[in-house]
Amino acid sequence: MQLQQMQEDIARLRGQVEVQQNDIQRMKQEALDRYQDLDRRIGTGTPVQQPAAPADPSNPAVGGAPGADVAPAAPADQSAAGTEPADPAKEKLYYDAAFDLIKAKDFDKASQAFSAFLRKYPNSQYAGNAQYWLGEVNLAKGDLQGAGQAFAKVSQLYPKHPKVPDSLYKLADVERRLGHTDRVKPILQQVISQYPGTAAAQLAQRDLQKL
Repeated sequence: MQLQQMQEDIARLRGQVEVQQNDIQRMKQEALDRYQDLDRRIGTGTPVQQPAAPADPSNPAVGGAPGADVAPAAPADQSAAGTEPADPAKEKLYYDAAFDLIKAKDFDKASQAFSAFLRKYPNSQYAGNAQYWLGEVNLAKGDLQGAGQAFAKVSQLYPKHPKVPDSLYKLADVERRLGHTDRVKPILQQVISQYPGTAAAQLAQRDLQKL
């Protein structure tokens, strides 16, 4: 009986180890997928001076992948207290420097650079893009909480910015990864209803069908 009990305990422990190994492998794969997704969109994206987002060759069904950069929109209506006067040329230099850190895959410094840019130039014409890319960088780092907060702020602070549908779609993905399944469906439905015809809406429709 003792031998049988020991064998059952060993079998149970082996099962627990297998589950843990599968969880670790899944987490590694998700981290790799996030990195490859960001790397692909950096390769197809361009700095903000481009007038439109380029198509994503990895997903020809849609006009452009979420995350491809777009022309800057009008700045948010925020108080400029404590910030420098508007200087588009200087702001662009700061923004491009932060974006170059993403291309260099230095995500820690890129996160710091975009955060500093947003503190310094909250009303910049590049602020909406900076807020979105802060979310992408945090997602690449595996900082789901930071990514979710950054993506949510795009629609909160820059509601008319072209990056809003992409940021909402990415927010839904973050909520799913965090296990907040009750929040995912409403966000995807919001993207579909408020931003029809966008790449984000098409992807949201696809994901909604899988829920």
